Amino acid sequence: MKALELVEYEKFEYKEVPLPEIAPNEVLVRVAACGICGSDVHGMDGSSGRRIPPIIMGHEAAGSIAKLGAGVDQSAWKEGDRVTFDSTVYCGTCWHCRRGEVNLCDNRMVLGVSCGDYRRHGAFADFVAVPEHILYALPDSISFEQAAMVEAVSVAVHAVERTPVSLNDSVVIVGAGMIGLLCLQTIKAAGCGKTFVVDLDESRLALAKSFGADFCLDPSNVDVVETVQAETSGRGADISMEAVGISASTQTAIASLRKGGSCTLVGNLAKTVEMPLQEVVTRQISLIGTCASAGEYPACLDLIASGTIKVDPLISQTRPLEEGSEWFARLHKGEPGLTKVILKP
Repeated sequence: MKALELVEYEKFEYKEVPLPEIAPNEVLVRVAACGICGSDVHGMDGSSGRRIPPIIMGHEAAGSIAKLGAGVDQSAWKEGDRVTFDSTVYCGTCWHCRRGEVNLCDNRMVLGVSCGDYRRHGAFADFVAVPEHILYALPDSISFEQAAMVEAVSVAVHAVERTPVSLNDSVVIVGAGMIGLLCLQTIKAAGCGKTFVVDLDESRLALAKSFGADFCLDPSNVDVVETVQAETSGRGADISMEAVGISASTQTAIASLRKGGSCTLVGNLAKTVEMPLQEVVTRQISLIGTCASAGEYPACLDLIASGTIKVDPLISQTRPLEEGSEWFARLHKGEPGLTKVILKP
C-alpha cells in the first residue's frame, strides 16, 4: 500500500509500505480521509518529541472496513461499513478505563505517534489497523471529510463537559484556531451567554464571528481584560477556555475571569507556562485540565449531523495524500487562511 511516512524530521516520503497485519480484535480500515492535526505539524520537526521517525502519522480519519479480524463481532461489523475511530487506543481494563476515563488509560497509545515508549502507525496511508472497541459507525448524512473532523470536535466537547457551565454564563475563549473555534460552537450549544474570542489573526476572528461570537478581540489593538470587564458589569467573565498553550494566552485567560471563575486549559503548545499564582489563589480561580476525549464520539457525530457544530467552514483544503509533504510545510510555516487540511489516499 502507499503511505506518507515521516522518514526523518521535516522530511516525508510517499512510498510503498507493507499492508498492516491485524490482530484478532482489530479491523483493517481503508482510509478515505485523514486530517492534519496541529500535533502532527509540531511533531514533524521534532519539537514535541512524540513523532520520532520513521512513523506514519495521522489520527483524525474515517474510511470503510476492508477486513475483519478473526475475533471481531461479525454481528456488529461487516466489510464495507463506513466508520471513524478514536485516536486513543485504550486497554479497557486498567483502573482508569474501568472508571470510564479511557483518555487517561495507563496503557494509552495514540494512532500515528512514536514517543520512545511505543510506535503506532496511523492513517496517512491507504489502510490502517485499529481495534474494534474504538470504532464508531458513521451516519449516512456525514461525509468522510466531515467524519475526519470528529476527533477534533471530541476534544472540544470533552473540554466543555469538563467545564462548569451554567445557563447564560459569559465565556472568554483565548485562541481561535481549530480547537478554539470548536469550543466556541460547543459552549454556545451548552447554553452560554456572551462570548468573547481572542486571537491575533483577523481571518480566525472572522470565522469566530460567523460562528456567533459576540466580541472578537485582537489583543494587539484592544485591552482584552478591560473590554471583558466593561461588558460584564465590571466583574469579568464566568468562564475562560485557553486554547493555545503559552504563557501570554494563559495569563489573559485567567485575568479575564471574575472572582470565583473557572479557566479550562485546553492548549498544549508549551511544556510549561508562567501563571499568576497569587491571583489564582486570592481570587479563588478554578483551573481545569482536559485531555483528548472519553467516549464523546457518538454525541459529536450527532452534533455534526444536526448542524449544531459546523465543520465544513473549518476545512481549508482537501488534497491527495501524495501532496501531503507540501501541505505539512505550508501549515508549519503558518500560512494565513489555513485551518484544517484533509488528505485523501
